[in-house]
Amino acid sequence: MSISSDEVRKVAHLARIEVSAEQLTTYAAELSTILELVAQLDSADTAQVPPLAHPIDASQRLRADAVAETDQRRRFQAIAPAVRDGLYLVPKVIE
Repeated sequence: MSISSDEVRKVAHLARIEVSAEQLTTYAAELSTILELVAQLDSADTAQVPPLAHPIDASQRLRADAVAETDQRRRFQAIAPAVRDGLYLVPKVIE
C-alpha cells in the first residue's frame, strides 16, 4: 500500500502537526514502507499458532501466601472514637 503526500498532509492537518513540503515526500515513503511490512506480516499463516498472553513463557517468583500478622482489628478499634459492627464511624461530609 502506498501513501501519497496529499494523504500525509491530510493526516498531519488532522493531528495538528506541522509538516514542511520537503518532509511530505520523506514521510510518505517511510509510511508506505511501514505499511508494506505490515502487509507482509498480515499475509503470514497463523492459523495453527495458539494465541499467547506474552511471548516469553515466564512466571513470577511469588512469596508464599502465608499469614504474616495476626488480626489486630479489636485492638485498633478499641482506641477509635466511634465503631459499630466492626466498622469505623466517621462524620458525614456530604449531605
